[in-house]
Amino acid sequence: MDLLPFDDYVAQLNRKRNSAAALFHDDQGRVLLVTTTYKAHLDLPGGAVEADEPPWRTVTREVHEELGLTRAFATPMVIDYTPDDGRLPEGLAWIFDAGTISSGEVDALQLTSPEIQAVGLYECDEIAEHTKPELAGRIKVALEVLTHGGLALCEQGKRVR
Repeated sequence: MDLLPFDDYVAQLNRKRNSAAALFHDDQGRVLLVTTTYKAHLDLPGGAVEADEPPWRTVTREVHEELGLTRAFATPMVIDYTPDDGRLPEGLAWIFDAGTISSGEVDALQLTSPEIQAVGLYECDEIAEHTKPELAGRIKVALEVLTHGGLALCEQGKRVR
């Protein structure tokens, strides 16, 4: 068996895109979603992991950029595998526990990012009608993790058992 030289082996390794998002919830179980200027659906605050940036730093940076909040994130709740869809390459979507946020805190957010038009708290049964199906699945699993603890692995928004 012939082995590739190490540099050739490394050059042919697959590269996966990563995103990191924060799940904020209130004491009634509602979830914070953002209205962006560039998507037709609502989303969690977060974004793409940049080069040389771990997902937990991405979510910290994105939450600060999008919501003006400074929080540290270290506890992932969900890691979801998303296959190549012909437009975007395969990747991993991370959701981190952002803790609770009150409606008063949401109302007081100073939105300075040109990407974010609005924020709001949404009931669990409203999420699916306002987000992509994969994201709705991820959020549902993340809310289960809030209740039962642990880390959930998903594929396209569906929990891997």
